[in-house]
Amino acid sequence: MKMKKYISLAIICLSLFSTSCGNGFLEENPQNFEAPENTYVSTAGFQTATNGLYSYVRWEYSTWDGPNLGSTAYEALQAGLDICVRGKKDDQNLVVIEQYTINPAHVFTKARWQWAYIAIANANQIINKAEDAGVKWDNASDKESFQAQARFLRAYVYRYLVYLYGDVPWVEKSEDQYRVDFERTPKAEIITHMIDDLKFAATYLSDNPDNVKQGELTSWAAKHLLSEIYLLAGDYQNAKQMASEVINSNKYSLMKDRFGTKKSSPGDAFADMFLENNHNRSSGNMESIWVIQAEYNKQGGSGDIDWTRRAWVPRYENVDGFVNSVEYGGRGLGQICPLDWLLESYATDDMRNSNYNIRRTWYYNKPGDARFGEEFKFDPVNNDAHKTYYDNGYFFYSTTKFDYGVEGNENGLNGVFKDKTRMRLAETYLLLAEACLGLNDKQGAANAINEVRSRANATPVAASQVDMDYLLDERARELLGEEVRRFTLVRTGKLLERTRALNPVSKNYIKDYNVLWPIPQEVIDANSGLKWNNNPGYDE
Repeated sequence: MKMKKYISLAIICLSLFSTSCGNGFLEENPQNFEAPENTYVSTAGFQTATNGLYSYVRWEYSTWDGPNLGSTAYEALQAGLDICVRGKKDDQNLVVIEQYTINPAHVFTKARWQWAYIAIANANQIINKAEDAGVKWDNASDKESFQAQARFLRAYVYRYLVYLYGDVPWVEKSEDQYRVDFERTPKAEIITHMIDDLKFAATYLSDNPDNVKQGELTSWAAKHLLSEIYLLAGDYQNAKQMASEVINSNKYSLMKDRFGTKKSSPGDAFADMFLENNHNRSSGNMESIWVIQAEYNKQGGSGDIDWTRRAWVPRYENVDGFVNSVEYGGRGLGQICPLDWLLESYATDDMRNSNYNIRRTWYYNKPGDARFGEEFKFDPVNNDAHKTYYDNGYFFYSTTKFDYGVEGNENGLNGVFKDKTRMRLAETYLLLAEACLGLNDKQGAANAINEVRSRANATPVAASQVDMDYLLDERARELLGEEVRRFTLVRTGKLLERTRALNPVSKNYIKDYNVLWPIPQEVIDANSGLKWNNNPGYDE
């Protein structure tokens, strides 16, 4: 059953077709089914367009819908790095990521680029059209509010472009004529534009998360992202300031007590944050800063487009004696498996290491099977049988954050039909720690990290132990599956070093130039009025 849409079909078409997908992904001449002159005339029209932009941005991990980012769009930003390896070996989608053979013609390179620039085109329309003199605003603050949301989302999407491709065109207006002469803007200049967008958003978005709709942006989300982008710019003082403002806002707090839909059932406070219906403030979750709305059969849900679940949930149904079940996270495909170093890095009493957060045990669950209820056993280190299960994605220790299933439909619903936290306060603390390291304040970094470790009942870290590698380890323990790991490693300059040190497969393939992806060849060919060279290492 498809989710009900919060936006009209006309605006979905606007989001999908504002930019041509055939001749050039940078075309800014909208190909609308609902003309801008009929939409951008009132508060209601801008609200509809903004809803469409939110909906489109939610397609960032799209598999088959929207811009079709490829069947492993999410996994492509996690695999081949320091935290996980490819699990389902008979699925070839991630080979180009794991073995670093991605090229300018690959679906990942061109679809991610297309997704970004279609979103940018629609954000630009909202930003630019709000300046028209004839718009009938319901409230004096409407203009800046809609521009702030669009500018945040434009910066959020450019985040993908600069991390993945480096220098890319900065586009901030809708073009009247088809262009084939876009210039690649230096990464540093784009980061400056992103900071300007986010400062605007921080100024004009609401600072009261209780006064906005679930999933709607606030000034604190803008400041959280500002902290990250300041880190990317090497501006550690401002990164520290932004993270500190979010932490000291008294709007958010780390969840240390049980809450939500299953607080009376076995579990813990960390696991509670990722249960269905527990992501938003309405559930009592005061840690979430920005949450993508994707609940099953709910108005405003994102549809069957984000297959995060298939990444981390093993495909245990392929093992004799097992069937898909809600208990084990629904139907998984075991695309990526956490590396042993990460799983072994948790202290025994670390809440994030509990059975509620890392699944390590399975019991035969097929009705009528003679072994029903017995524990499935394998040696996670020495047994050859374990390697068979691990390499095929059948069984491996992994996070439960993305578990989801519906009783009676355990074999379907490939998407993760529950909300998804994009920003939460624990990461804000870790961004603060990163800023402190940049300022050579190891004690400040340790203090920030220990706020996160304290919630997890983990032993505090001493300042003398804290360096960038320790922080990256801690981010992996806390944010496994949530952060875009590739972006974190690019920002900290650790992608090559840690992949070569910790990934037993990709260390044999990764090359220095693989820090960036190639520019899509279709884009280079379409921009015929100004010849581009591809990123180093990818020129034909």
